[in-house]
Amino acid sequence: MHFDLTLYLVTDSTGLEEDAFLDKVDAACRGGVTLLQLREKERGGRDYLHLAKRVREITDRYHIPLLIDDRIDIALACGAAGAHVGQEDLPVDAARRLLGPDRILGATAKTVEQALRAKEQGADYLGVGAIYPTTTKVKTVLTKVETLAEIVQAAGLPVVAIGGLNRSNCDILKGSGFSGVAAVSAIMKAYDPETAARDLKAKIQALRA
Repeated sequence: MHFDLTLYLVTDSTGLEEDAFLDKVDAACRGGVTLLQLREKERGGRDYLHLAKRVREITDRYHIPLLIDDRIDIALACGAAGAHVGQEDLPVDAARRLLGPDRILGATAKTVEQALRAKEQGADYLGVGAIYPTTTKVKTVLTKVETLAEIVQAAGLPVVAIGGLNRSNCDILKGSGFSGVAAVSAIMKAYDPETAARDLKAKIQALRA
């Protein structure tokens, strides 16, 4: 399946009512998000599936692939385009077997070794970071941009940089070979998610030029 990592939104619904959360997602999609990952670490399966279906209504409208973080069962149940797994989630080869060959599968990699293993096991792209400290609840270990560049060279897969990145600090990625930026707070906590997404996307495109 074709996908574009340029502006990869990872959602954060913390402190938001469902409709307010969906309004932010819709605005971000309007602003140019190219891939969206629904990440809900605290929700049970039934609630997660309900939200995934509602988010998919939005992403389908904008023709944006929806990925589900960690939960392969939710990805399959809501008909998502694919899933993303971290180092502590289901192994990439197991996730690939469950998803089948036609869905997108991303994997987190912090070292060249992890990147090569993920590629061998069937990952389509890699998420590398955290480049900067983040304010999300997810545990983060900082990754140097030099390491990201080494992963790009060694693995030969598209790489999306993640971790505290926003329009004002992502210049650090220039020349690393990155394919896109995964943003959480830069969009989800923005007063105007549509404009935040549009401005960040333009910055990413300029850095890759």
